[in-house]
Amino acid sequence: MLDLEVIHDPAAATVALEPIRSRLLAELTQPESAASVAAKVGLTRQKANYHLNALQSHQLVREAGQRKWGGLTERLFVASAASYVVAPGAMGLASTDPARTADRLSASYLIALAARVVQEVSDLVRRAREADKHLATLSIDTEIRFRSAAERAAFTAELTHAVTMLAARYHDASSPGGRSHRLIVAAHPTPYENTIKEHS
Repeated sequence: MLDLEVIHDPAAATVALEPIRSRLLAELTQPESAASVAAKVGLTRQKANYHLNALQSHQLVREAGQRKWGGLTERLFVASAASYVVAPGAMGLASTDPARTADRLSASYLIALAARVVQEVSDLVRRAREADKHLATLSIDTEIRFRSAAERAAFTAELTHAVTMLAARYHDASSPGGRSHRLIVAAHPTPYENTIKEHS
């Protein structure tokens, strides 16, 4: 089972987003029979089988063996991953694109960048798995509580300067053996935090 699977196929996304099937995926972190998982989610075995077959047809669950029970042989199913993300590209031509957002300081632009990360990195992960290679990535995640909007602006200016200087120092467009990397630095308020609105 993968830690995370990104769903690129619109039909698979539709199947996975259906509430009952989404619940089944969440329950199938360990091999389960249709009867046992049906009892957990409040379905009949026949209904569970119907939904499991739909999930299996899109490779979201797979058979994980069989077991004997009460004179019957039950198939066991397990989800293909512990969790899922739907790729922005599953929306086709309606998917988000940073190039279509003019205001680079807007929340819409940040969301579009995040969506592009999901799309590009998931494709790179798939190709790395197919080639049996490791994909080198870097992630930094931290929280900063600013005392004021002025200090937030000062931090932004210093961070921009530092990143610009580092990029200029290490970027070499003429290197024949080099490989380009995409660097994104983003900040947003922590969700659900009760804070006084800043006027800046």
